[in-house]
Amino acid sequence: MRQRRFLPHISHLSAFEAVLRNGSAAAAARELNLTQSTVSRLIQTLEQQLGRTLFERYKQRLVPTEAAQAYGRDITRALDLIQRGSMEFSANPGGGTLTLAILPAFGTRWLAPRLGGFLKDHPGINVNLATRLKRFNFSAEGFDAAIHFGAADWHDADHLKLFDERLTACISPALLGDRSVDEVLEFPLLQLETRTDAWSIWFEAQGIKHRNATGMLFDQFATMTQAAIAGLGVALLPDYLAKDEIQEGRLVPLLNPSVAGSGTYWLAWPKSRVNYPPLVSFRLWLAKVVSESPWGITNQ
Repeated sequence: MRQRRFLPHISHLSAFEAVLRNGSAAAAARELNLTQSTVSRLIQTLEQQLGRTLFERYKQRLVPTEAAQAYGRDITRALDLIQRGSMEFSANPGGGTLTLAILPAFGTRWLAPRLGGFLKDHPGINVNLATRLKRFNFSAEGFDAAIHFGAADWHDADHLKLFDERLTACISPALLGDRSVDEVLEFPLLQLETRTDAWSIWFEAQGIKHRNATGMLFDQFATMTQAAIAGLGVALLPDYLAKDEIQEGRLVPLLNPSVAGSGTYWLAWPKSRVNYPPLVSFRLWLAKVVSESPWGITNQ
């Protein structure tokens, strides 16, 4: 049973959060379309309810305590979740909304081209996508599921295996020219922050003596791919990214293509959402799509 003392009215929390974010009661009042005295009174009421001081008063200034700043971060997340939920309900009052965290390259190059099929088969479900490069707390962020790379080890979550990553080394045709492979591998080897062992895996799979990767470091495949196309070095790309670039002549594969990478793509979801209908529908659809296209590659 929730204790009413620790469930302040949203107007009190909104005033507190607005002052904290804007730095003054006057600025918060303008944002909330209230008078400054009303904002001050709302904060005082919140302090009385919590039994703690949130701001030190210095003449006309409100200076938040360290505890208030920590509390404010929680309140900001809570208000964001309430706003998101209200917006989703307004857009789809049937409640059929799936909020999915995606990896940028996977989302734009693998999932997005296929997502129309899911939406066509499930017209009552809205899908909201947001990129996340690293793991996060499902309960804090409010996502129903996430696309995850690595192992099936997301805390307190269930997993659906999509496919193992397979890698192809690619170079721009202009940079390749008539050079030998040995010459090409002296060029910078472009790297991804989350795949620092990828080149050593690739060298071993090719039966080549490993050399240290000394190229630029990227946080996303999209920018690394463009750097390779621009001739800044050799890129090691997942097959679902390399395929189109190779077919359209922007990049050329080196040696044996499609070698096993260092991890797997998964759909992960919190155990608390396992029976959420839009998520159940999405899982079933995604499992079918993956079963029809090994390693995420299609012949389309």
